[in-house]
Amino acid sequence: MRSRDNRRSQRFRSRYGPWALVTGASDGIGKAVAAEIAAQGVNVVLCARRLDRLETIAADLATAHGVQIRVVTADLVQPGGVDQLVQETRHLDIGLVILSAGFATSGPFADAAVTPELEMVCLNVTVVTRLAHTFAQRMVNNGHGGIVLVGSILGRQGVPWVSCYAATKAYVRVLAEGLHQELKTRGIHVLAVEAGPVHTGFEARAGLKYGSAARPEVVAKAVIAALGKRASVIPGVRARLLATSMALLPRRLRVRFLGEVMHRMRAAATSVPPAGSPSDTPRRCPSEL
Repeated sequence: MRSRDNRRSQRFRSRYGPWALVTGASDGIGKAVAAEIAAQGVNVVLCARRLDRLETIAADLATAHGVQIRVVTADLVQPGGVDQLVQETRHLDIGLVILSAGFATSGPFADAAVTPELEMVCLNVTVVTRLAHTFAQRMVNNGHGGIVLVGSILGRQGVPWVSCYAATKAYVRVLAEGLHQELKTRGIHVLAVEAGPVHTGFEARAGLKYGSAARPEVVAKAVIAALGKRASVIPGVRARLLATSMALLPRRLRVRFLGEVMHRMRAAATSVPPAGSPSDTPRRCPSEL
């Protein structure tokens, strides 16, 4: 068993090493995926805003797996944030990029301040596009690599109360599907991760409350297992069952049903009154960076 695991790790390193980049690495899915990558013997660049968390994670991963870990503290929404990350990694041979940084807003769209919505579009769409493009060019020149775009099963249809967030994740899903087909003949594996509910603290900061959810480690293991084999993955049994059952419904019923679910989740987290009441105000989830 150990020799088989060693061979698997060697193949992983040859395809996606010697360096990987993970955005949103200070918490949740990003942190868990970084640990799985380090366990394969690949060096990791951790990118997030919170230096203290990154330094702790970096020390833990280096000690546990004997790999090199570098830290880049950057706010990717701010002007110059993406350029800083690209500049600080320009001399590294990065063969794998995990784009997991993102945030959500929830609440009535018409009552929301527009700035947080635009910041979410920037991080979840514009930043993802820029980084995917930059590192795809590098990987094409090298003839191999992998890009993982972390999305959500909510991106399969419109979802009231998180309308803008669901729209950004629809973009991520479609972008990943197209890039998977485009780049596979050039040796680059692109994977769309359609995550269901995951316990990361993300939901509480967005003003939501999950009834049941997967652990980030479950998502991370699914990512490593699917990379290079599939165009997309829905990690976790519950999420797959939800996606399968929802696909059987007409689209308009899916939208209505998920809207009701989201409103109940908001109510459970924040004691939200009935929809349309004056205090039914938007909640913003800070960046997972």
